[in-house]
Amino acid sequence: MLCLVGPTASGKTAAALALARALKHERPLEIISMDSALVYRQMDIGTAKPSAAEQAEVPHHLIDLIDPAQSYSAAQFCSDALSLIAAVRARGGTPLLVGGTMMYYKALCEGLNALPSADPEVRAALEDEARREGWPALHARLAQVDPTTAARLAPNDSQRIQRALEVWTVSGQAMSALHAAQRPQPAPYAFVPVALEPSERGVLHARIAQRFDAMLAQGLVDEVARLRARGDLHPGLPSIRCVGYRQIWSYLDGEIDLPSAREQGIFATRQLCKRQLTWLRSLPTRHVIDCNQPDATAQALALMRGLLARPA
Repeated sequence: MLCLVGPTASGKTAAALALARALKHERPLEIISMDSALVYRQMDIGTAKPSAAEQAEVPHHLIDLIDPAQSYSAAQFCSDALSLIAAVRARGGTPLLVGGTMMYYKALCEGLNALPSADPEVRAALEDEARREGWPALHARLAQVDPTTAARLAPNDSQRIQRALEVWTVSGQAMSALHAAQRPQPAPYAFVPVALEPSERGVLHARIAQRFDAMLAQGLVDEVARLRARGDLHPGLPSIRCVGYRQIWSYLDGEIDLPSAREQGIFATRQLCKRQLTWLRSLPTRHVIDCNQPDATAQALALMRGLLARPA
């Protein structure tokens, strides 16, 4: 099962579309998004969502799934992705997983432990507590009930702290204990990652800055303003914590000026890129294409075509 992975702004969308166009008359390709930000509706500019024309040209899945007020887990992704893979293959198509949310990739390849499902009331209570006391205070509470999980989380890692405390509240057991007691079931496929990675990170950093400026020019501030005007969204939600959105939200709240929001947004995107590359480099079986090369898309196309041509 072919997967096109890479850090943000590495050219994954262009390479995936190039492959789909090249194989159009040989084996119809359908793209399954592996991006935790693309699942949200009304969030198009800041997520670099494929355009309507691109989505019309090649079938895309797991895009515009949920409202920004909702959440979407790695377990949901695995279930949806495996169902889609089976459906695409059943109708004679070729699924291609594309994205940079490496937690989704890991969950898909290795399987997930069966943890309690999300509880909206518990989450809301934890978010209210965090607004009053701050996430470091909740991190300290997590350290008392689940020191193993707390030790691997930063004090401001709100999403993971919230989830770990939610699991403890719902089940009465530490997340680390539940992980240790269960054996994840991996998916019934051999996932083959093709990774677009920079040989020189500075080139990708410059591309990230250019793309963020392009998003601002396309109306990112207005997009976030429309979300903020709804009245039911807040910075504690996973959707608004997406890079770019939380910085523009802070600007609209009057906490920082627009130049600062731009600099913080670019810095946060670079930090995301760094984390993605750390994940990628832990995959010894990946096929690497230097995304800094002018012909990176052509190289990726040739490599993926060759991998797809191999007998199962």
